[in-house]
Amino acid sequence: MIAAAMNPIQAQTPQTADKIIAIVGKNRIILSSELEQQAQQAQAQQTNGVALNDSMRCLLLQEMIMGKMLVEQAERDSLLVSPEEVDGQLENRIRYFIRLYGSKDKLESMTGKTVYQMKEDNRDLIKEQMMAEKVKSKLLEHVRVTPAEVQAFYNKIPKDSLPFFPATVEVGQIVMDPPTNPELDAYAREKLADIRKQIVVDGKSFETMVGIYTDDPGSRDNGGMYKDVTRDGGFAPEFVSAAFKLQNGEISPIIKTKFGYHIIQMVQRKGEQVDLRHILIMPKHTDADYKLALNKLDSIRALIIAGKMTFSEAVGKYSTDEASKMTGGMITDERSGASQLEVDQLDPQLALMTDSLKQGAISQPQQYKTPQGEISTRIVLMKSRTAPHKANLLDDYSKIQNVAKAQKEQERLDAWITERLPSYYLKIDPDYNSCPGLRKWSLATAQK
Repeated sequence: MIAAAMNPIQAQTPQTADKIIAIVGKNRIILSSELEQQAQQAQAQQTNGVALNDSMRCLLLQEMIMGKMLVEQAERDSLLVSPEEVDGQLENRIRYFIRLYGSKDKLESMTGKTVYQMKEDNRDLIKEQMMAEKVKSKLLEHVRVTPAEVQAFYNKIPKDSLPFFPATVEVGQIVMDPPTNPELDAYAREKLADIRKQIVVDGKSFETMVGIYTDDPGSRDNGGMYKDVTRDGGFAPEFVSAAFKLQNGEISPIIKTKFGYHIIQMVQRKGEQVDLRHILIMPKHTDADYKLALNKLDSIRALIIAGKMTFSEAVGKYSTDEASKMTGGMITDERSGASQLEVDQLDPQLALMTDSLKQGAISQPQQYKTPQGEISTRIVLMKSRTAPHKANLLDDYSKIQNVAKAQKEQERLDAWITERLPSYYLKIDPDYNSCPGLRKWSLATAQK
């Protein structure tokens, strides 16, 4: 595996005396501080409490050197990446960390750096990782494992060494936002029109009005501010389109999105990024609105149970959650895309539901609170469930298959390294001669 991806917390890692511990090619260097950062990150990800020893540091350094070799090979093969590709990857990773920490402000507070600084600090790292991944993908594109190979791999594992897996579930959902009463929808728009008049005509502070009126919990406490907004930054398209038409200080007309009604104040334009404030007024829903949604979900549930429609067909036709339509309604791990999840990966509301649902069952319609704090309705499918158990081919075939494939891929990479080493300049600090793999690499390059 190539050395770790962007970690925004690295910015606060204390620095000790630094030196070059490896050189690959003409000018690709690895510093002792970089190895220490990787070691600290690996230690933080340990769940078994085992301290990181010298052997593990040797393996980390091998991964880092391999990464540099792959980048060098990418340049030889002209497998380059564009600035736009790097920007897109940086944006995706920053969005992940913002979701992880809860808000952009919390992320910046934890790192002591702005999002812009984090992007600039990690730009070269991400570029090299993307180049290395292109070479790696090309090398491994034809690596496959057959069922017989999976069986053979499993049989080689000593029975007392088989891993213990916690309980897992595969669950899907059909979400149905309640319809909006036309009168309450009109009232929400009129309310925002009056707020806008108080700001534009009467001269009241936009930031103050945010604190009094906005329905956006994510920006209420910082005056409605969102910084470094991009055109593809995850905001509603109508919102972004209106924002990028504004000049500094200008306030937008009323914009409608799926979340409700907005007005936007442009704070600062910065090329393809903007800082802005907004006020959101969401139309209220009545008990009758929720009852309509619950009754509709009950009818959909009956159609699925009767076999007149599959669950995934119902998701595509009825779900108001656009993200789940991409997975047939299945709830997946955000990073890996896996649908088989440990129960503690589910939100508490959903985890509680799984206790009473049998495999293959669909829940009764119910209200729930979305991650954005809104109240919506849904039905939930319990597609599969596994109890805590030792690994076996029946319940864990896909996991064992992935490990078997990873081993085969590593063997392919090792063979590539052995084949290509003589064509690379590689110098490793003598302090690491005790690492068997690194010593072997040094000898291979010395024999050119």
